[in-house]
Amino acid sequence: MSDRSSSSPVIRTMVPSDLDRIVEIDIKVLGKPRPEYWEMKFELGEKRSQVSSLVAELDGKVIGFIIGGASRWEYGVPENIGWIDTIGVDPDYQRKGIAKILFTEMTNNLKKVGVDTMYTFVTRRDWKLLKFFNSIGFQKGDMINLEFDI
Repeated sequence: MSDRSSSSPVIRTMVPSDLDRIVEIDIKVLGKPRPEYWEMKFELGEKRSQVSSLVAELDGKVIGFIIGGASRWEYGVPENIGWIDTIGVDPDYQRKGIAKILFTEMTNNLKKVGVDTMYTFVTRRDWKLLKFFNSIGFQKGDMINLEFDI
């Protein structure tokens, strides 16, 4: 939350009009524009009811987002498993609890559809992200990441 505002962010469902702001946040975090990627994410979220896409809004401005959902037996993963696909917070609002608020709202929503365990992928050397996920209770799970170079 900004120094200019003492209020908590409003967490709401992501809508197509949020796309430009999400792309802006993504550029600030990753340093490159990916508008086509985000358009694809919006389309996928609209088509799949088990996808949960939320934004954090403060003083009318989107300051963070999270996308994830329930597995629904993809790759043999049981339907009680949820996942976080992506999470982003405007650097001006990082380390203020925004990501944790988004995560909490997402998990509360997913509990209602039977999810009781969450997964995500993190690069093993991304200490900042590993520290964040550890701080909200994630630990090494039973799934193994497999890769194949082509």
